[in-house]
Amino acid sequence: MITSVAFFVYQVSDVARARHFYEEVLGLKLESDYRGCWFEYDLQGTTFALAAWGKDRVAGAQGGTAAFEVDDLDATVAALRKQDVRVVQEPIETPVCRMARIADPDYNEIILHQRKA
Repeated sequence: MITSVAFFVYQVSDVARARHFYEEVLGLKLESDYRGCWFEYDLQGTTFALAAWGKDRVAGAQGGTAAFEVDDLDATVAALRKQDVRVVQEPIETPVCRMARIADPDYNEIILHQRKA
């Protein structure tokens, strides 16, 4: 039986560019590097990974979406805009949260999520 999420992973086309985006622009801290083709980031017990596997996988090909919790959605979106990050969807409000969507260099979408108190 499935008990929890093990990890989220995005296929990337350029490891250096992807690592720069996730580590320098978004501020994730590298947890592990497996043979230069699989990189893991621990986000309070949930693992997010970047993969540069074989030619049979296409980066940004409408794969899954990761949602990252942020403290201040508006400030985060504003800071990312200053770094020329693509904002796919402006912040919206739902009954339980506010969120926006951005894209990494391979067009993988990332949800920036802020829970309401």
